[in-house]
Amino acid sequence: MDHRRLLRSSALALAATGLLLSGCTGPGTGDRASAAPAGGSGQGARSSPSAELKPFYGQKLSWRKCGTSGFQCATLKAPLDYGAPGGETIELAVARKKATGPGSRLGSLHVNPGGPGGSAVGFLQSYAALGYPAPVRARYDMVAMDPRGVARSEPVECLDGKAMDAHTQVDQTPDTAPDASAFHTALKNFAAGCEKKSGKVLPHVSTANTARDMDIFRAALGDTRLTYVGASYGTFLGTIYAELFPARTGRLVLDGAMDPSLSARQLNLDQTEGFETAFRSFAEDCVAREDCPLGRTSVKAAGQHLKKFFTDLDQRPVPTGQSRELGESLATTGVLAAMYDEAAWPRLRAALSAAMDGRGEALLALADAYYERDPDGTYSNLMFANAAVNCLDAPPAFSREAEMHTALPDFERVSPVFGRNFAWAALNCTYWPTPATGTPHRVTADGAPPILVVGTTRDPATPYKWSRALASQLSSGRLLTYDGDGHTAYGRGSDCVDTAINTYLLEGEAPQDGKRCR
Repeated sequence: MDHRRLLRSSALALAATGLLLSGCTGPGTGDRASAAPAGGSGQGARSSPSAELKPFYGQKLSWRKCGTSGFQCATLKAPLDYGAPGGETIELAVARKKATGPGSRLGSLHVNPGGPGGSAVGFLQSYAALGYPAPVRARYDMVAMDPRGVARSEPVECLDGKAMDAHTQVDQTPDTAPDASAFHTALKNFAAGCEKKSGKVLPHVSTANTARDMDIFRAALGDTRLTYVGASYGTFLGTIYAELFPARTGRLVLDGAMDPSLSARQLNLDQTEGFETAFRSFAEDCVAREDCPLGRTSVKAAGQHLKKFFTDLDQRPVPTGQSRELGESLATTGVLAAMYDEAAWPRLRAALSAAMDGRGEALLALADAYYERDPDGTYSNLMFANAAVNCLDAPPAFSREAEMHTALPDFERVSPVFGRNFAWAALNCTYWPTPATGTPHRVTADGAPPILVVGTTRDPATPYKWSRALASQLSSGRLLTYDGDGHTAYGRGSDCVDTAINTYLLEGEAPQDGKRCR
């Protein structure tokens, strides 16, 4: 069972596979009451924090050595409920790697890899602080905060490894009444597990609250403005920060952007189309190669071949060399995982060839990397936090199965290969135990300095039209387009993209709106 709308940078998504690539409130109404309206004004945009929040803004971080050489970690305190900041607190994991020089220090550069649910601290330690361009690392302290409910920051927990294994194998394209019943039972059990294990934090893990946490972190670091690179879902976090705190917004790079004005249903539909676009690009490349497992005739025929392969697996899973077999659900997830970056295409061709020959271990490995499942059967909390944040940030795509069936033809129209899977997966928030506190709306962030929005034309997870939409909504938005494949653009091989972003971060000069790179 795959909770779709997993929006993250490919560098983190496939790190576990060795492909380190260069991407629903409960008790009380406090969080809802303190959320900023669509115009971006309200309590969050005050020039100084309220009296109740001043202790949080004035805290001093106790840094300690952690991880590999050069990294420091600390714990940041924030209100659990911003509507009642004098009540319980939440502890958030933060990390930094100081600027290496030469050159004068420019401040702190916050990074977030997306998700929601991706560990920003893990991303910093495994990639950003080592893989970001040297001139940027020389001038900035590289910093990260695991969002509330994620990884080291009081993580949302839902299912143990054995139960999660079963969950990921549930038929996501039910053909019979018993299959549909099992699908709904899986969604209910997942939601119930989250409520049982993490009921205290579930109402408070919204993106708006994480943006407020990020402003406290900014203040604790001594920065007057936030400098930030957010990828995928991280662009939504950065957008909401700019809406809440336009006067404290500095140089923001939003790479692989989300459109905050879209409903959950439209987001799911657009992402379905995005993955179809990415698959067509993969298929066009594949059919021209001798080792293509989907035939060598046409893109359309390749899609039909893959769809038949999924259907056959639904009836006859193939062995993987372990207790789990490769069925339709895990195979689909494995294919989708490889759509995040074209560098994974050779591996996908080999994995599909092996699976079609009765050996499913390679395609299963791609699915496990997507789910962040370790060989010992344990999972990170990525998928748990992903559902918790998504289901809180917007009302569910569908409130009942009948609504999904009405929309199903649209999903199948935009993606003959994946449409049915995505439509059923969009039911993931239907049974969520805490009601949504967020509402889709346009964000202008009036008063913020130029904000750089980066879009990739054939991005599967964050379709290019979302970047165009966000850049047009933001009063100071500048759109940088990468004409290419894969999820996100910074640090993935385009000198044109990297130079434009580096110049913006180091010199404050945003590229001309509409600049295109290939």
